Amino acid sequence: MLRLSNLADYGVVVMTATARLASEGRPTSAAQVSALTGIPAPTVAKLMGQLGRAGLLVSQRGVAGGFSLARPAAAISLADIVEAIDGPIALTHCGQPGSDCDLSHSCAVKPHWAPVNRAVKAALAEVSLAELAPGLQTAPQRAFA
Repeated sequence: MLRLSNLADYGVVVMTATARLASEGRPTSAAQVSALTGIPAPTVAKLMGQLGRAGLLVSQRGVAGGFSLARPAAAISLADIVEAIDGPIALTHCGQPGSDCDLSHSCAVKPHWAPVNRAVKAALAEVSLAELAPGLQTAPQRAFA
């Protein structure tokens, strides 16, 4: 079975909750996301920091501060979120930078992992945050006279 790490799974949940809360037009806090998701506040804060450093969230300081999506939910993919938390998407360590394996010089399978990893990443890249959080409110469109 292929599985995301617990933190990557929580990262997707945090981003989905942030997208829902931010669609109301104001930044959200780690405490609000924690209350909505049931994920402990320290974990949410840690994840929001990582997601911010990856350019998926932006933060504002001050009384009306908090976190917002750095770009529209439709422009953030599941692959973006997973890579922000877990690093490059790969099914094996084989072929990854810094991976050492006793068989790497004679392995006949090693060259074939790269296209498999690209296919998995492409599949995750096709799923947007907007699809994971259906029913997001969008800012009202202004009519120009």
